[in-house]
Amino acid sequence: MRIGIDARELGGQPTGVGRYLAGLLREWSREGNARGHEFVLYATEAIAIELDTYRFRTRIIEGAPGTWWEQVRLPPIAMRDHLDLFFAPAYTSPIRLAVPTVLTIHDLSYMAHPEWFSVREGARRRLITRHSALRARAVVTVSEFSRREILSYLQLPPDRVHVIPQGIDAPAVTRADRTEPRVLYVGAIFNRRHVPDLIRAVAALVRRHPAAQLDIVGPNRTFPREDIAAAIQIDGLNGRAHHYPYLVPEQLSTLYAKASVFAFLSEYEGLGTTPLEALAAGMPPVVMDTTVARETLGRAALYVPRGDIAATTRALELALFDEPTRATILAEAPAALARYDWARAARQTLAVLEYAAESAST
Repeated sequence: MRIGIDARELGGQPTGVGRYLAGLLREWSREGNARGHEFVLYATEAIAIELDTYRFRTRIIEGAPGTWWEQVRLPPIAMRDHLDLFFAPAYTSPIRLAVPTVLTIHDLSYMAHPEWFSVREGARRRLITRHSALRARAVVTVSEFSRREILSYLQLPPDRVHVIPQGIDAPAVTRADRTEPRVLYVGAIFNRRHVPDLIRAVAALVRRHPAAQLDIVGPNRTFPREDIAAAIQIDGLNGRAHHYPYLVPEQLSTLYAKASVFAFLSEYEGLGTTPLEALAAGMPPVVMDTTVARETLGRAALYVPRGDIAATTRALELALFDEPTRATILAEAPAALARYDWARAARQTLAVLEYAAESAST
């Protein structure tokens, strides 16, 4: 079977979707059941992952990696490749591509919370996602929470929506000099992740523990715009809090090695991978108390209510300084992490792709 894949997210600085696709491709490159398939990767630039170029061929299609590229430039080139199936790992697919499609929808934030998006951006996402999902042979998602959202907002038949949790990439922590009370946040900064609240909570922590520090890693994609530098200054954390829009893996690994606690105050995620990555690196996470966080992390986290700065400060303090609390959370980490395995995710996803292709031919 020849499987086409939208691989735009594998170029440049890796995103969450890029890491998701890279994890699947790495497993398919060594998975025995995948050896009978050929993969054609469509991208706007060279992809940042090494694969067997005989089974994994890359087609570079010039243009900005947006909706026009996906809906207009990609389909005619893909059609000339005589694909049996097209896999779209990032919410939307080419609507006019006349081959069976499998789509991964990680979350539906733009439907559940349109106020987090500009009018134009939100409308575009909702329209194309809806049409992509309706024509897809199958939809993959990463949590039971997201499956419920998909069934509610898109009204798809339940048997077409498959929950396949992705794997987790443990950070390459090369040393463990966790002698300072450092708090770490990693992820794109969206309004729903309440980074200003985290800054305020750490500011209160610093008043009691002057050695405490905060590292924030991720591009600022807030709408309406939040000024992270101003928040750090207003709360008196200059020199104690640092924002890095992007770090290469080696630099990020250094911060994971130094940090003692991970904080992620997100009120909406499809899965939320970075707290799991922190667990894999030996850090207890402090997260907002949400349905998906409970599903994802179970007892391997400290949970705080939305907007409760005092509770967040107390949770950070416990996770930093109370050894029984830290030990209890980290003891739960293996059970939480066992649900997120790349080999299993790749095997189950490939089975969905194969079934979708077979059902289309009958």
